Amino acid sequence: MDLRKIKALIELLEKSSLTELEIKEGEETVRLARHASVSAAPAPVVHTIASAAPAAEPPPRPAASHAVAPSAEAVGKSSKSTPDGHAVRSPMVGTFYASPSPDAPPYVRVGQSVKAGETIGIIEAMKMFNPIEADVSGTITAILVEGGHAVEFDEVMFIIS
Repeated sequence: MDLRKIKALIELLEKSSLTELEIKEGEETVRLARHASVSAAPAPVVHTIASAAPAAEPPPRPAASHAVAPSAEAVGKSSKSTPDGHAVRSPMVGTFYASPSPDAPPYVRVGQSVKAGETIGIIEAMKMFNPIEADVSGTITAILVEGGHAVEFDEVMFIIS
């Protein structure tokens, strides 16, 4: 199971009142459980049961099961010289795609005019593809995320002037 999916499940567990969550995907199973604690907030615990087939990725490290700090590259992009304009933010955690398929042209390019409600990208979360729409009309002045890369909740993805 993909590490990004496990992180999304952890966030769902933290935001809900559930104490335990188990997901089966093929022969792989991920079980998340919250342990009650008197002095601290409950934290999810990740148990991964490996399948008979070799995993495509190594199992997540325990440190990765908690909050993930943004990469230095992402911090640099968001903190230095972000153009003025309306910021379109990610409504969820997932994988951003700039086009509907790998061989298709991107939904938008810098300098392109968009109308409110027009699809400007998609985010895959939990095997669901969610369209990201421009919430204002204008011109795309910056695209701050790359296709195929993970995005965090509330991360600035586009600037529209």
